[in-house]
Amino acid sequence: MPVLPLDNYALILGYLAIGLLLRLVPAMPADSARALNAYVLNVALPALVLLKIPELQFSAQLWLPVLTPWLLLVLVAGLTLLVGHWLSWSRDTKVALLIVLPLGNTSFLGFPMVEAFWGSDRMPVAIIYDQLGSFIALATYSTILASLYGQQQQSASMKAIARKVLSSPPLLALLLALMLRNSSYPALASQLLNNVAATLVPVVMIAVGFSLRFRLQASELKPLGFGLLVTLVLMPLMAYAIASSSSVDVSLRQTVVFMAAMPPMISAGAIAIMAGLAPRLVSALVGFGVLLSFLTLPVVFWLLN
Repeated sequence: MPVLPLDNYALILGYLAIGLLLRLVPAMPADSARALNAYVLNVALPALVLLKIPELQFSAQLWLPVLTPWLLLVLVAGLTLLVGHWLSWSRDTKVALLIVLPLGNTSFLGFPMVEAFWGSDRMPVAIIYDQLGSFIALATYSTILASLYGQQQQSASMKAIARKVLSSPPLLALLLALMLRNSSYPALASQLLNNVAATLVPVVMIAVGFSLRFRLQASELKPLGFGLLVTLVLMPLMAYAIASSSSVDVSLRQTVVFMAAMPPMISAGAIAIMAGLAPRLVSALVGFGVLLSFLTLPVVFWLLN
């Protein structure tokens, strides 16, 4: 019988609660979550990548974490279009769901959860899943949809998208870490990377707690229920079907399915909201998705064991 990592799980819940409570502090700026997320994206996450990727054992089996998020994107986007047409949802609702649902919160929530439930040795696979799947899809697929169908339509040139992808600090750190795989860091650099990477989980979970919002109208209940069902139930089932049809190592399959079980990505939600696409629905999807994932992820962990 698998044992849930209750201590690590309780710590993550504690960080989330701190973020929620900080919203009650008048001295906290309204954009505090954005500043915290910027620190994670530009400092803590690259440090984690530099620290963990050299531990990755390269093999042909890595096709699974690379391709699975893209296969899920195609499947979920197709399902969303079918259901949206069947239920006659508005264009804004359908596009918002297309932007948000296929992309799980694989970095800001996925990394802390993988470390808490599975341990730090699974982090290299989680990083590959996020950086070569979810992040690139966010910077291309989601950005293009938002620019084409947002209320303030803007053209997204291929040059601008390529610049955004290639200038991302975590991706640059990933490329550097791959080049340094056969080298060892000096003692001081290794200690610095360890200390900075250790701040990722508390800072990102405090930012998640601070940014949670719950606004909804009755007409948005069906899209909300559909979105939560897709992200928290159907996507891990799809990933399990993809993974179980292969001969990939069990630990790698478990990590991929667990990453696929993450709730909607906060960054994708921010893109949809800034484009004016069903902002109340998107905020509720992200907020309720994060909270419900604290119930669904332990179940996924238990089932995978």
